[in-house]
Amino acid sequence: MAEHKENELTLTPLPAVSISSSSLSMNRIKTVTHHEYYEPCPTVKDWFKRKINNPKPIIKNYFLSYLPFLNWIYRYNLVWFWSDLIAGLTVGAIVIPQGMAYAGLAKLAPQFGLYSSFVGVMIYWFFATSKDISIGPVAVVSALTGSIVDAVRRDYPQYEPHIIASALSLISGCIIFGLGTFRLGFMVDFIPLPALAAFMIGSALNIAMGQIPVMMGNNKYLNTRESTYLVFGHFWKQIKHCNLNAVLGLTSLVLLYLIRFICIRAGRRFPTREKVFFFIGTLRVVFVIILFLFISWLINRHDPNHPRTSILGKVPRGFQNLGVPYIDRTLVSAFASYLPSTVIILLIEHIAIAKSFGRINNYAIDSNQELIAIGVTNIFGPFFGAFPATGGFSRTAIKSKAGVRTPFAGLLSGLLIILGIYTLTSIFYWISQ
Repeated sequence: MAEHKENELTLTPLPAVSISSSSLSMNRIKTVTHHEYYEPCPTVKDWFKRKINNPKPIIKNYFLSYLPFLNWIYRYNLVWFWSDLIAGLTVGAIVIPQGMAYAGLAKLAPQFGLYSSFVGVMIYWFFATSKDISIGPVAVVSALTGSIVDAVRRDYPQYEPHIIASALSLISGCIIFGLGTFRLGFMVDFIPLPALAAFMIGSALNIAMGQIPVMMGNNKYLNTRESTYLVFGHFWKQIKHCNLNAVLGLTSLVLLYLIRFICIRAGRRFPTREKVFFFIGTLRVVFVIILFLFISWLINRHDPNHPRTSILGKVPRGFQNLGVPYIDRTLVSAFASYLPSTVIILLIEHIAIAKSFGRINNYAIDSNQELIAIGVTNIFGPFFGAFPATGGFSRTAIKSKAGVRTPFAGLLSGLLIILGIYTLTSIFYWISQ
């Protein structure tokens, strides 16, 4: 037992050290705060101070954003020019007859469609962020303008139709320009598309039903300004009054679809010549108009004052309505209730088409800048006698398919239109309606 006690290890306890919880927490805080990064929060005052110190680049970029063509005009080259030339002349050839037809929908004389087409393509390219869009008269807006003209003239017959249409364009353009200037383009996304689609489909049916009696020649025996279903019913009641216009109208309609069908089939069968067939199909409207213009001249040349078929009639040469558009408080109040629908259709149709072709051709558009472009076009258009205009789908599709490279193609289209305004008006007289 004694030996065992000698070998036993004796452990001496260490003195107890008391560490308070407050000391531990302070050490922990010191460790954390040692690695903490502090970033000062900028104030509104600091932000303004930085901007005011060097405002020139900000002001310069702001005003340059209103003229996007300055971003590409210095890089313009011959390759781009040839592509733009082909696209511009193709669209210009389509726009001339199309503009005169849409003027009829707006209850205006044919020359006002030419004025609107000219101003649209000549002004837009300065402000464009879309290379494909072509601004000018479109079916839905023209029909809406026509209904507004009729409504205003019922109460105020002293106003001429073109005065009403120009004032409507000016006020609508100012509103749209304001939306673009204050960067409110995002509001377009909140407009319900089903309601817009329903409106446009209804307008298309109304337009088609209003033009069928004109094509068949019995429009003198019914009122095409009535509701669509009434026009449809009265048309069949007056079908017996159809005349030679029906032969020309139906034949031209069949020919238009036949050429389109042949060109589509031929393009698929001969892929190497698809571009050629595309241009033939695109210009089929021009070919058919030229053909039936000659037929109309043969039929009516002996007695042009009493034509056997409906013809377009006299189209004044040059710009006959240059000047400051007439506008007063009474006129504005007369169509004020129609302004919301006019503005919505103008901007929605344009933005939707621009975004669609931007996605197809892999580039982005600036919605706010496009609103500014539409606004400026409709503000300056009335000084030439134009009525409300916006981006048109058919013209844009043709322009894109033709291989346009820049918005400069619009200027080339405008040169062709002005050539028609000053040199071809005597020929337009014989165009069959």
